[in-house]
Amino acid sequence: MSTPTERATHWLSAFSSALARNDAAGAADLFETESHWRDLIAFSWNIKTVEGRAAVADMLKATLASTKPSNWKLDGEATEKDGITQAWFTFETATARGRGHLRLKGDKAWTLLTTAQELKGFEEKKGRRRWNGTDHGVHKGRKNWLEERQEEEATLGISKQPYVLIVGGGQGGLALGARLRRLGVPTIIVDKHERPGDAWRKRYKSLCLHDPVWYDHMPYLPFPDDWPVFSPKDKIGDWLEAYAKIMELNYWAKTECKTAKYDEAKKEWTVEVLRDGKPVTLRPKQLVLATGQAGLPNMPDYPGMKDFKGKQRHSSQHPGGEDWSGKKCVVIGSNNSAHDICADLWEHGADVTMVQRSSTHVSRSETLQELWTYPLWGEQALENGITCDQADMIAASMPYRLMAEGHKQLTAEMKRRDADFYARLEKAGFLLDFGDDESGLPLKYYRRGSGYYIDVGASELICNGSIKLKQGKVERITATGVKFTDGSELEADLIVYATGFGSMNGWAAQLISQEVADKVGKVWGLGSDTTKDPGPWEGEFRNMWKPTQQEALWFQGGNLHQSRHYSQFLAIQLKARMEGLPTPVYGVPKTHHLS
Repeated sequence: MSTPTERATHWLSAFSSALARNDAAGAADLFETESHWRDLIAFSWNIKTVEGRAAVADMLKATLASTKPSNWKLDGEATEKDGITQAWFTFETATARGRGHLRLKGDKAWTLLTTAQELKGFEEKKGRRRWNGTDHGVHKGRKNWLEERQEEEATLGISKQPYVLIVGGGQGGLALGARLRRLGVPTIIVDKHERPGDAWRKRYKSLCLHDPVWYDHMPYLPFPDDWPVFSPKDKIGDWLEAYAKIMELNYWAKTECKTAKYDEAKKEWTVEVLRDGKPVTLRPKQLVLATGQAGLPNMPDYPGMKDFKGKQRHSSQHPGGEDWSGKKCVVIGSNNSAHDICADLWEHGADVTMVQRSSTHVSRSETLQELWTYPLWGEQALENGITCDQADMIAASMPYRLMAEGHKQLTAEMKRRDADFYARLEKAGFLLDFGDDESGLPLKYYRRGSGYYIDVGASELICNGSIKLKQGKVERITATGVKFTDGSELEADLIVYATGFGSMNGWAAQLISQEVADKVGKVWGLGSDTTKDPGPWEGEFRNMWKPTQQEALWFQGGNLHQSRHYSQFLAIQLKARMEGLPTPVYGVPKTHHLS
C-alpha cells in the first residue's frame, strides 16, 4: 500500500508530464469529477477558481503556452486524514516561482491551489538580496539614506510620476504600499485624514478589533508578542502610523481625490487631488481603490429627516456616547456597528433602543475564535508550527464552494455550545438567523459583508433589557423621533443610522464616473445566490485584488487578514505590468450587477 507522500509524488509527476506535453485533457483526467482548482495569478494572471475536469482543461488550453509550468516538487512530507491526502509543493512558470497545495481523494485531485510567490528577476530585496545600506569607501557628493529619502518625498508626484496611485490609507492601502515598496514600484498613497491611522482614531471610544491579534498582522512587520488579543482602535491607529514610517511609504495625508479619468491612448490616469488644500495633478499608470471592504455609507432617505430637531448621523460618523447621558438614543440597525454603538451609548448613561429591521446572525466571540480562528491563527497554532503566512495559505487552499459545508458543521456546534445564550436572545425578542443555509458568520461576511454581530458584550445588554429592542420598519422620521409602519413611535434626541455601506464601486462612481462603476459592476460577494449576494456563481470575490473590466483599475481591501494575504498577489500583478512582462488574463467575469 502506498504512503501519502508516494501518492502525492506520483500525482505531481503525472500532472507535470501532462503539462509538459501540452496535454490539457490528460491533465484534467487527473482530477475528480467534482474538483476545484484555485489559482492565484500563477496560471491565469487572475484570482480564479475552476470547477470540474472540463473547466480545468479549458484553463490549461488557454494558459499553458504562456505559462510553461515546470519543476514540480513536493515540499515536505504529505499527510493523510479521513481518506484525504494533503501535500504542499513548489513549481515554476515562465515568469514566476510558485507554491501550492494538493488534496487527493484516492489517486485523483479533489482540490488544487497554485500561487505565484515571486517574479523571476524581480524578487524582493530581502535575505541575501538585501540592500547594503551604504557604499563603503570615499565618494564625493554622495547622498546618505536620509537625503535620498527626502529627495524621493520631494519629487514623487511632483517632477516624477508614481506608477501606482493608491486611494485610501487604511490597512489595505498600507499593506499594498509596503508590498510595492519592496518590489521597487513607485507608489503614492493618498488619504484625506491628517495622519495614518486616523480612520481608526476618529471612531467611537470603545471600538476594538473583533478579530484576534494573530489574524491581524500587517505584511513584514508582525505585532509584538505582548500585543493585546483584541486591538483597541487608538492602538491600531498608532501602529498603522508607525508602519507607514518604518516601511518608508510615500503617504500623502490631508489629500482628497477629486476626479480621475483614464486615457486609453496614453494608458494612464489623470487624477486631480487636493493636497493640504492645494491642487495637484497625478498621472499614474495604475489606480487602486483601497477604501476598505465597503463603499459609501448607506444613508437612508426616510420622509421627515429634515424636520428632526435632534442630532442624526450615519454610524461611520458617530464619535462616541460621551454627550448623551440621560438622553434618548435610537440606533437603526442590528449588526456589528449597531451593537457596538448601543453598548457605547449605554455605558455613557444613555437610554438606548436598537431598531432591528431584519434578522441578524450572532456569534459569541469566544466560541467563534475557538472553533474558527484559533486552529489556524492563534497561540496553539504557533506552537504547532503554523505561522501566520502558513495559516493564510492553508485558508487559501480551501475553495469557497466547499466552505459552506464545513461552516454548517461549525455553526451546528456553535448552536449546541451556546444554546442557552441563543435562547435568552430570542426570549428578549431578538430575531436570529445563521445564514441562508446555516453556514454562519464567515460565509455571511464573504457573501455580503454584513448581517452579523460578533458578541463582545452587547448581547447581554439586550438579554437583560439594558438595551431596548424594537422590531419593525421605519415609516418616517418625525420632529421628535421615529415613527414605524405599525403606528408606534420612539422619542429620540439622537438617531444613529447603522445602515451599512454600499458596494466599493460606489467610490468608482464618485471619483471616476457612473459609467466606469457600471462597467466594473458589483464589488465583493461570491455569487452564491443568497441574500445580498446575487448569482451567478463566481467562486471568488467579485473584482477584488485582480483585473476588472476597467483597464488599470483595481480594488484592494477586506479585513486585516485579507489585506495582508491578497496584497501580495495584487502587488505582483502590478509589478509585472510595470516591467512589461506578458500578463494574459484568463477568466475575467462578465459584469452582472451594477452599483
